[in-house]
Amino acid sequence: MSTSDTRVAVIGGGVIGLSIAYHLAEAGVETLLLERGALGSGASRATADVVRAYFAGNPVSSALAVRSLDAYRAFPRRPGVDLPLRQVGYLVLFTEPDQVSAFEADLPAQLAAGVEVGLISAREARERNPLIGDDLPLLAAAYSPQAYVSDTNAIVTAYADAAEQAGATLRTRCPVTGIDPRTGRVLTADGEITAAAIVCAAGAWSASLVRDAGVELPLAEPIEQELLVTDPLPPTTPGIPVTLHATSGLLVRMRGDRLLIGMGYPGPDRAAWRRDAADRLAATYPSLGGVPLRPAVTGLRDASPDKTAFIGHQPGPPAFLYATGFSGHGLCNAPAAGELVRDLYLDQDPGIDVTALAAGRHRTR
Repeated sequence: MSTSDTRVAVIGGGVIGLSIAYHLAEAGVETLLLERGALGSGASRATADVVRAYFAGNPVSSALAVRSLDAYRAFPRRPGVDLPLRQVGYLVLFTEPDQVSAFEADLPAQLAAGVEVGLISAREARERNPLIGDDLPLLAAAYSPQAYVSDTNAIVTAYADAAEQAGATLRTRCPVTGIDPRTGRVLTADGEITAAAIVCAAGAWSASLVRDAGVELPLAEPIEQELLVTDPLPPTTPGIPVTLHATSGLLVRMRGDRLLIGMGYPGPDRAAWRRDAADRLAATYPSLGGVPLRPAVTGLRDASPDKTAFIGHQPGPPAFLYATGFSGHGLCNAPAAGELVRDLYLDQDPGIDVTALAAGRHRTR
């Protein structure tokens, strides 16, 4: 059994782990990334390829997303890659009075986080998304222009290439079987690695690792996400914003000449969930009633009770850092997560109050 040493071992090769590896290596830190499968093969392969700033009722995630959007826009300069970023906007449909009230109560915190969002009328919402049915009891909608269609694979590849160019080593097909936080040992099928710091960015596989490190994180059981896609739609189908129906959780966006659809998590009865998604699609967008739906992508996601990531630092030596529980927000939060873990490792000012992200926050609310 082989052994090796590294300064920092990052566990997880999704978009979060790759962002962390890139930001550490760019800062001159010797970094080894370990991924159980292929890069981007977990939650990162089951995204809608949307990066946005507004997360309703969650200004902490919104603040991370605003910071991350700035980084995505700056990719041509750093790390030097032209990412596809097509601005489409984000529309949230409100059909209940309490949804409007909740939006208005949440608005000051969202604006303070840097989110550009406002309440618009039902008429304007239908102008932005002409597919919305006339019979939908729409009261109002939230609209944020800060939403873009990108390409998750392109982001994963960009971070991987940039991390390697900065000196990081990326090791795939190398599952981590355990860690010893007292010695900094990382156990893998290929041998043992000793690190001065261990970073857990393992997504759905994080729970056992943070337990090994003695960190209490109330991570939920991994959730399998599924997105559906329609058959090709007529050429006259209008372009629309990414649109969420707040009551049903139905999320849609155009992908080429098709519609990509998500609606929460399928649960054990996948067939029933797909029928429900088709029914809700027809009720919200009557012109799409009867359009065949088929699976597009599936993948496991990590989750936290409040749908906000856990990012924090347990000092060493050896040090243990974590970035997990993104609850489907990982693509939108990845650049900021990499910057925060780098700053925590280097004991630099991260520029935000990280106690809102750390373990133990659930005990103080």
